[in-house]
Amino acid sequence: QVQLVESGGGLVQPGGSLRLSCAASGTFFSFATMAWYRQAPGKQRELVAEITHGGITNYEDSVKGRFSISRDNAKRTVNLQMNDLKPEDTAVYYCNLFVVGINYWGQGTQVTVSS
Repeated sequence: QVQLVESGGGLVQPGGSLRLSCAASGTFFSFATMAWYRQAPGKQRELVAEITHGGITNYEDSVKGRFSISRDNAKRTVNLQMNDLKPEDTAVYYCNLFVVGINYWGQGTQVTVSS
């Protein structure tokens, strides 16, 4: 059974930074693609960033150069460093683990960017 627990969300002013962390249980972490998604009110959930088991990364265009995803297979964690945050980054952020054709989701953590 896979469980994902996110932490690190909160309220930050525009231009500020936050670091989201996701801790995973289970034995498949090192083989999985890990990702962060977000969902703003009234919008569909969208991919923010992903990292493969081999460390290849991919970012949504609006966060390129501002966000950085990383993983630690030994600790079974994936992090999202978010810099230069903008009000449009406000959303619930979800950790995702994809392995053997199955998606697993965390409960989500709120990120609010506001002055």
